[in-house]
Amino acid sequence: MSFIRPNAPVIVQGMTGHQGMTHTARMLKAGTNIVAGVNPRKGGQSLSFEDREGQRDVAIYATCEEARTATGAEASVIFVPPRFAKAAMVEAIEAEIPLIVVITEGIPVADTAYCVALAQKHGVRIVGPNCPGLATYTSDEDMASGSFGVNLGIIPDTIVKHGPLGLVSKSGTLTYQMMSELADYGFGAAIGVGGDPIVGTTQQEALEILNEDPDIKACVLIGEIGGSAEQELALWAKDHMTKPLVAYIAGYSAPEGKQMGHAGAIVSGGSGTAQGKKEALESCGIKVGRNPSETAQFMREIMENL
Repeated sequence: MSFIRPNAPVIVQGMTGHQGMTHTARMLKAGTNIVAGVNPRKGGQSLSFEDREGQRDVAIYATCEEARTATGAEASVIFVPPRFAKAAMVEAIEAEIPLIVVITEGIPVADTAYCVALAQKHGVRIVGPNCPGLATYTSDEDMASGSFGVNLGIIPDTIVKHGPLGLVSKSGTLTYQMMSELADYGFGAAIGVGGDPIVGTTQQEALEILNEDPDIKACVLIGEIGGSAEQELALWAKDHMTKPLVAYIAGYSAPEGKQMGHAGAIVSGGSGTAQGKKEALESCGIKVGRNPSETAQFMREIMENL
Protein backbone atom coordinates (compact mmCIF):
# COMPACT_ATOMS: atom_id res chain seq x y z
CA MET A 1 0.00 0.00 0.00
CA SER A 2 1.29 3.46 -0.91
CA PHE A 3 2.46 5.90 1.77
CA ILE A 4 0.76 4.32 4.80
CA ARG A 5 -0.64 0.92 5.75
CA PRO A 6 -4.40 0.38 6.17
CA ASN A 7 -5.78 1.08 9.64
CA ALA A 8 -2.55 2.75 10.79
CA PRO A 9 -3.09 4.82 13.97
CA VAL A 10 -3.34 8.55 13.20
CA ILE A 11 -3.32 11.66 15.39
CA VAL A 12 -4.59 15.15 14.56
CA GLN A 13 -2.77 18.29 15.69
CA GLY A 14 -5.32 21.06 16.01
CA MET A 15 -8.23 18.64 16.39
CA THR A 16 -10.08 20.95 18.77
CA GLY A 17 -10.29 23.83 16.27
CA HIS A 18 -13.18 24.20 13.84
CA GLN A 19 -11.32 22.81 10.82
CA GLY A 20 -9.71 20.10 12.89
CA MET A 21 -13.00 18.91 14.33
CA THR A 22 -14.83 19.06 10.99
CA HIS A 23 -12.24 17.03 9.11
CA THR A 24 -11.55 14.64 11.97
CA ALA A 25 -15.23 13.69 11.87
CA ARG A 26 -15.07 13.22 8.10
CA MET A 27 -11.83 11.21 8.20
CA LEU A 28 -13.25 8.90 10.86
CA LYS A 29 -16.36 8.25 8.79
CA ALA A 30 -14.08 7.42 5.85
CA GLY A 31 -12.50 4.68 7.94
CA THR A 32 -9.29 6.40 9.10
CA ASN A 33 -8.10 5.06 12.46
CA ILE A 34 -7.78 8.36 14.34
CA VAL A 35 -6.60 7.53 17.84
CA ALA A 36 -5.78 10.92 19.41
CA GLY A 37 -5.66 14.66 19.11
CA VAL A 38 -2.97 17.07 20.28
CA ASN A 39 -3.49 20.44 21.94
CA PRO A 40 -1.05 21.76 24.57
CA ARG A 41 -3.86 23.52 26.46
CA LYS A 42 -6.37 20.66 26.45
CA GLY A 43 -4.36 17.58 27.35
CA GLY A 44 -6.41 15.08 29.34
CA GLN A 45 -9.69 15.99 27.66
CA SER A 46 -11.47 14.03 24.92
CA LEU A 47 -13.84 14.62 22.02
CA SER A 48 -16.65 12.39 20.82
CA PHE A 49 -17.15 11.61 17.12
CA GLU A 50 -19.16 9.29 14.93
CA ASP A 51 -17.19 6.67 13.03
CA ARG A 52 -18.19 3.63 10.96
CA GLU A 53 -19.05 1.65 14.07
CA GLY A 54 -20.84 4.33 16.07
CA GLN A 55 -19.58 6.70 18.74
CA ARG A 56 -15.86 7.05 19.39
CA ASP A 57 -14.20 9.06 22.15
CA VAL A 58 -10.84 10.42 21.02
CA ALA A 59 -8.34 11.41 23.71
CA ILE A 60 -6.50 14.75 23.57
CA TYR A 61 -2.85 14.84 24.60
CA ALA A 62 -0.70 17.85 25.38
CA THR A 63 2.17 16.80 23.11
CA CYS A 64 2.88 14.61 20.11
CA GLU A 65 5.38 12.63 22.18
CA GLU A 66 2.68 11.76 24.70
CA ALA A 67 0.22 10.88 21.93
CA ARG A 68 2.67 8.65 20.10
CA THR A 69 3.79 6.88 23.28
CA ALA A 70 0.17 6.18 24.22
CA THR A 71 -1.14 5.17 20.79
CA GLY A 72 1.78 4.14 18.56
CA ALA A 73 0.72 6.80 16.03
CA GLU A 74 2.19 6.35 12.56
CA ALA A 75 0.89 9.61 11.08
CA SER A 76 -0.16 13.09 12.13
CA VAL A 77 -2.43 15.51 10.26
CA ILE A 78 -1.81 19.18 11.07
CA PHE A 79 -4.71 21.68 11.08
CA VAL A 80 -3.17 24.62 12.95
CA PRO A 81 -2.94 28.32 11.97
CA PRO A 82 0.20 29.37 10.05
CA ARG A 83 1.82 31.08 13.04
CA PHE A 84 1.76 27.82 15.00
CA ALA A 85 2.60 25.50 12.12
CA LYS A 86 6.39 25.47 12.51
CA ALA A 87 6.14 24.51 16.17
CA ALA A 88 3.57 21.82 15.36
CA MET A 89 5.76 20.33 12.62
CA VAL A 90 8.88 20.39 14.80
CA GLU A 91 6.99 18.69 17.61
CA ALA A 92 5.74 15.90 15.34
CA ILE A 93 9.18 15.47 13.77
CA GLU A 94 10.96 15.26 17.12
CA ALA A 95 8.39 12.70 18.24
CA GLU A 96 9.52 10.77 15.13
CA ILE A 97 6.03 10.24 13.77
CA PRO A 98 6.81 8.65 10.37
CA LEU A 99 4.29 10.60 8.25
CA ILE A 100 3.26 14.22 8.82
CA VAL A 101 0.56 15.71 6.61
CA VAL A 102 0.40 19.51 6.77
CA ILE A 103 -2.86 20.99 5.47
CA THR A 104 -2.18 24.57 6.63
CA GLU A 105 -1.60 27.22 3.97
CA GLY A 106 0.21 30.52 4.38
CA ILE A 107 3.20 29.08 6.25
CA PRO A 108 6.35 31.20 5.71
CA VAL A 109 8.73 29.50 3.27
CA ALA A 110 11.61 29.77 5.76
CA ASP A 111 9.56 27.82 8.33
CA THR A 112 8.80 25.09 5.82
CA ALA A 113 12.43 24.89 4.67
CA TYR A 114 13.59 24.47 8.28
CA CYS A 115 11.05 21.73 8.98
CA VAL A 116 11.68 19.83 5.75
CA ALA A 117 15.41 19.74 6.52
CA LEU A 118 14.73 18.65 10.10
CA ALA A 119 12.37 15.91 8.88
CA GLN A 120 15.06 14.55 6.58
CA LYS A 121 17.49 14.34 9.50
CA HIS A 122 14.94 12.38 11.53
CA GLY A 123 13.94 10.13 8.64
CA VAL A 124 10.27 11.14 8.63
CA ARG A 125 8.15 12.25 5.68
CA ILE A 126 6.24 15.53 5.41
CA VAL A 127 3.41 15.87 2.89
CA GLY A 128 2.53 19.50 2.17
CA PRO A 129 2.15 22.15 3.40
CA ASN A 130 -0.74 23.92 1.67
CA CYS A 131 -2.14 20.67 0.36
CA PRO A 132 -5.34 18.57 0.48
CA GLY A 133 -3.46 15.64 2.00
CA LEU A 134 -3.42 12.05 0.83
CA ALA A 135 -5.84 9.17 0.62
CA THR A 136 -5.53 5.46 -0.02
CA TYR A 137 -8.45 3.26 -0.98
CA THR A 138 -9.14 -0.41 -0.34
CA SER A 139 -11.34 -2.82 -2.25
CA ASP A 140 -14.85 -3.84 -1.21
CA GLU A 141 -13.45 -7.22 -0.19
CA ASP A 142 -10.87 -5.62 2.11
CA MET A 143 -13.50 -3.33 3.60
CA ALA A 144 -15.74 -6.31 4.27
CA SER A 145 -12.94 -7.82 6.35
CA GLY A 146 -12.46 -4.58 8.31
CA SER A 147 -9.48 -3.14 6.41
CA PHE A 148 -10.28 0.44 5.41
CA GLY A 149 -8.38 2.96 3.40
CA VAL A 150 -6.68 5.96 4.99
CA ASN A 151 -7.86 9.53 4.44
CA LEU A 152 -5.45 12.14 5.79
CA GLY A 153 -6.56 15.71 5.16
CA ILE A 154 -9.48 17.16 3.22
CA ILE A 155 -9.82 14.95 0.13
CA PRO A 156 -13.50 13.94 -0.16
CA ASP A 157 -13.91 10.19 0.28
CA THR A 158 -17.26 9.88 -1.49
CA ILE A 159 -16.24 10.95 -5.01
CA VAL A 160 -14.25 7.88 -5.95
CA LYS A 161 -14.01 4.14 -5.46
CA HIS A 162 -11.04 1.82 -5.12
CA GLY A 163 -9.25 1.13 -8.38
CA PRO A 164 -5.90 0.78 -10.16
CA LEU A 165 -4.96 4.44 -10.63
CA GLY A 166 -2.58 6.67 -8.73
CA LEU A 167 -2.76 10.47 -8.63
CA VAL A 168 -0.12 13.08 -7.78
CA SER A 169 -1.25 16.70 -7.77
CA LYS A 170 -0.20 20.21 -6.82
CA SER A 171 -3.82 21.40 -6.77
CA GLY A 172 -6.58 20.47 -4.34
CA THR A 173 -9.59 21.32 -6.48
CA LEU A 174 -8.07 19.75 -9.59
CA THR A 175 -7.36 16.63 -7.53
CA TYR A 176 -11.07 16.31 -6.83
CA GLN A 177 -12.01 17.03 -10.45
CA MET A 178 -9.62 14.42 -11.83
CA MET A 179 -10.79 11.82 -9.33
CA SER A 180 -14.35 12.53 -10.40
CA GLU A 181 -13.41 12.37 -14.11
CA LEU A 182 -11.89 8.91 -13.60
CA ALA A 183 -14.30 7.60 -10.97
CA ASP A 184 -15.33 4.80 -13.33
CA TYR A 185 -11.84 3.30 -12.93
CA GLY A 186 -11.12 4.35 -9.35
CA PHE A 187 -7.93 5.04 -7.41
CA GLY A 188 -5.61 3.14 -5.14
CA ALA A 189 -3.91 6.28 -3.86
CA ALA A 190 -4.07 10.04 -4.35
CA ILE A 191 -1.68 12.62 -2.93
CA GLY A 192 -1.76 16.39 -3.03
CA VAL A 193 1.87 17.45 -2.63
CA GLY A 194 1.06 21.15 -2.15
CA GLY A 195 1.66 24.24 -4.21
CA ASP A 196 4.22 26.12 -2.11
CA PRO A 197 7.76 26.75 -3.42
CA ILE A 198 9.11 24.22 -0.89
CA VAL A 199 7.21 21.04 -0.03
CA GLY A 200 8.05 18.00 2.05
CA THR A 201 7.31 15.45 -0.67
CA THR A 202 7.91 16.37 -4.30
CA GLN A 203 5.90 15.17 -7.28
CA GLN A 204 8.78 12.93 -8.30
CA GLU A 205 9.11 11.39 -4.84
CA ALA A 206 5.38 10.68 -4.78
CA LEU A 207 5.51 9.07 -8.22
CA GLU A 208 8.48 6.95 -7.14
CA ILE A 209 6.31 5.51 -4.36
CA LEU A 210 3.36 4.87 -6.67
CA ASN A 211 5.65 3.34 -9.27
CA GLU A 212 6.69 0.71 -6.70
CA ASP A 213 3.12 -0.07 -5.59
CA PRO A 214 1.99 -3.32 -7.25
CA ASP A 215 -1.67 -2.34 -6.95
CA ILE A 216 -1.20 0.85 -8.99
CA LYS A 217 -1.34 0.22 -12.75
CA ALA A 218 -1.13 3.78 -14.14
CA CYS A 219 -0.68 7.32 -12.81
CA VAL A 220 -1.97 10.83 -13.39
CA LEU A 221 0.12 13.93 -12.71
CA ILE A 222 -1.40 17.37 -12.16
CA GLY A 223 1.20 20.11 -12.25
CA GLU A 224 1.01 23.86 -12.53
CA ILE A 225 2.99 26.88 -13.65
CA GLY A 226 6.09 28.00 -11.78
CA GLY A 227 9.47 26.42 -11.18
CA SER A 228 10.97 23.51 -13.10
CA ALA A 229 9.79 20.48 -11.11
CA GLU A 230 7.75 19.03 -13.97
CA GLN A 231 10.63 19.34 -16.44
CA GLU A 232 12.97 17.51 -14.04
CA LEU A 233 10.31 14.90 -13.33
CA ALA A 234 9.87 14.28 -17.07
CA LEU A 235 13.54 13.32 -17.41
CA TRP A 236 13.31 11.01 -14.40
CA ALA A 237 10.10 9.40 -15.68
CA LYS A 238 11.61 8.75 -19.10
CA ASP A 239 14.30 6.54 -17.56
CA HIS A 240 12.61 5.16 -14.45
CA MET A 241 8.80 5.21 -14.63
CA THR A 242 7.60 1.70 -15.49
CA LYS A 243 3.88 2.50 -15.41
CA PRO A 244 1.89 4.63 -17.87
CA LEU A 245 1.72 8.30 -16.92
CA VAL A 246 -0.46 11.12 -18.26
CA ALA A 247 -0.47 14.73 -17.11
CA TYR A 248 -2.26 18.06 -16.98
CA ILE A 249 -0.56 21.41 -16.31
CA ALA A 250 -2.74 24.15 -14.82
CA GLY A 251 -2.19 27.77 -15.77
CA TYR A 252 -2.07 28.06 -19.56
CA SER A 253 -3.59 31.54 -19.45
CA ALA A 254 -1.57 32.87 -16.51
CA PRO A 255 0.14 36.24 -17.15
CA GLU A 256 3.86 36.49 -16.42
CA GLY A 257 4.77 37.79 -12.96
CA LYS A 258 1.32 37.25 -11.42
CA GLN A 259 0.87 34.68 -8.66
CA MET A 260 -1.96 32.30 -9.50
CA GLY A 261 -3.51 30.60 -6.48
CA HIS A 262 -0.51 28.87 -4.92
CA ALA A 263 2.58 30.62 -3.64
CA GLY A 264 4.71 28.66 -6.10
CA ALA A 265 2.46 29.19 -9.11
CA ILE A 266 4.12 32.11 -10.81
CA VAL A 267 5.83 32.48 -14.18
CA SER A 268 8.99 34.55 -13.92
CA GLY A 269 11.47 35.54 -16.63
CA GLY A 270 9.65 33.43 -19.20
CA SER A 271 10.32 30.18 -17.33
CA GLY A 272 7.87 27.88 -15.62
CA THR A 273 5.13 28.26 -18.24
CA ALA A 274 2.45 25.64 -18.74
CA GLN A 275 3.43 25.29 -22.40
CA GLY A 276 7.08 24.77 -21.52
CA LYS A 277 6.19 22.07 -19.01
CA LYS A 278 3.83 20.43 -21.49
CA GLU A 279 6.54 20.29 -24.14
CA ALA A 280 9.07 18.85 -21.68
CA LEU A 281 6.71 16.10 -20.61
CA GLU A 282 5.64 15.28 -24.15
CA SER A 283 9.25 15.10 -25.29
CA CYS A 284 9.69 12.30 -22.78
CA GLY A 285 6.67 10.39 -24.07
CA ILE A 286 4.09 11.58 -21.53
CA LYS A 287 0.74 12.68 -22.95
CA VAL A 288 -0.45 16.03 -21.59
CA GLY A 289 -4.07 17.16 -21.86
CA ARG A 290 -5.08 20.76 -22.49
CA ASN A 291 -7.74 20.33 -19.80
CA PRO A 292 -8.58 17.73 -17.14
CA SER A 293 -11.18 16.01 -19.32
CA GLU A 294 -8.73 15.45 -22.15
CA THR A 295 -6.17 14.12 -19.67
CA ALA A 296 -8.76 11.71 -18.28
CA GLN A 297 -9.53 10.55 -21.82
CA PHE A 298 -5.83 9.82 -22.40
CA MET A 299 -5.89 7.67 -19.28
CA ARG A 300 -9.01 5.80 -20.41
CA GLU A 301 -7.29 4.98 -23.69
CA ILE A 302 -4.29 3.62 -21.80
CA MET A 303 -6.42 1.53 -19.45
CA GLU A 304 -8.36 0.04 -22.34
CA ASN A 305 -5.12 -1.25 -23.82
CA LEU A 306 -3.49 -2.56 -20.62
